[in-house]
Amino acid sequence: MTPFDERFNATSIRALLALAVIFVMLATTGWTAIRPHKGAEDPRAAALVSWLHGSVAGHKLPSASAGADSIAHFFATLTAAQTRQIANRYPLVVGNLDGAPVSVRYLANRVALAQTRVTEIARSHSSLLTPAGRKDADKRAHRYASLLSDGRQILAFDPTGAGRAAEVFGDLGSADRVAVVVPGVDTDISTFERTAKSYAAPVGMARALYQAERAQDPSSRTAVIAWANYTTPSGVGLDASTGELAENGAVRLNSLVEALPSTARISLFCHSYGSVLCGVAAPDLPSDKISDITVFGSPGMRVSRAKQLHTSANVWAARDPSDWIGEVPHLEIAGLGHGADPVSESFGARVVGTEGALGHPGYFAPGTESLANFTDIALGQYSAVRCAPNREDCASGLGQA
Repeated sequence: MTPFDERFNATSIRALLALAVIFVMLATTGWTAIRPHKGAEDPRAAALVSWLHGSVAGHKLPSASAGADSIAHFFATLTAAQTRQIANRYPLVVGNLDGAPVSVRYLANRVALAQTRVTEIARSHSSLLTPAGRKDADKRAHRYASLLSDGRQILAFDPTGAGRAAEVFGDLGSADRVAVVVPGVDTDISTFERTAKSYAAPVGMARALYQAERAQDPSSRTAVIAWANYTTPSGVGLDASTGELAENGAVRLNSLVEALPSTARISLFCHSYGSVLCGVAAPDLPSDKISDITVFGSPGMRVSRAKQLHTSANVWAARDPSDWIGEVPHLEIAGLGHGADPVSESFGARVVGTEGALGHPGYFAPGTESLANFTDIALGQYSAVRCAPNREDCASGLGQA
């Protein structure tokens, strides 16, 4: 055997061992079971069919898949009465149209939530459902009631399957800086928000960041979006170890970004599998809008180096030593895994401190260094960012943005 063969075999063995570790983890943490989302009905699909054949003032409605600019132009031609009419007639379509005025989307989603809540209340008492089915319907009805609370700005809502949603904190229309929180696995309508440790769910993450921004710079015009508007992996399963759902989600994220105010600087905060999505989306996101991409608790971004993201945005990374994601092998073999570790020196991201952030979901907990750093990044106050230990140069070359 030649020295080359020995080196090749050693490399192959290391790769196979790493792959074996992945599958051991899959087997011991429940990763091997791909659990489909509950609920086979697709109310939004039915709404889209109705929209396809609809009209307003004698004019055919535009394709729901038209770009944000086309949708914005269509709504600009409507009167206030016509806008209210189609928002009430097609709430599950209008409430999810990137390019529609945000106030109209908020209205449409309130209508959709109210209608869907009535349906779920009826289902919670239906003898046609199992006890588990009635319990699930009751939980959904309570979630929808919460989302209907006064002052909430629901930017997207789709009850299909496990459900998707997005919520805005702040005035999105006038914001100079917009932060988008992109969550990871097991995010759906039931986990969109939580009471205990609220910062571990998308709504709590976004609210914590917005409140921190307002406390630090009350004069700033900012908005934060809790964006759980893509289908996430169910459990840390096989679907979480591939990029398919990230690729589908990246299309949706790009559509959102295109519809955001053209003058706003946008920062993405991508947690866990959400960082995979942000990595896939990065090359196609408009470079004139995206100022920062921050990943935390990341299994990888499906590239080996930050420069391979082909973005002009600042790429930041964070991982607390207590986060179990650090034990996951950062590699990609035959489509499994998500590549290099974003906090490694070789990756080339700007690595920030996370002191106080305990575990995988703790990065937005009050008083943590990670939340303080995310706030500085979202506000463009880069000189205040505190670097991770031994990464003191993380903000070098950056001024106030």
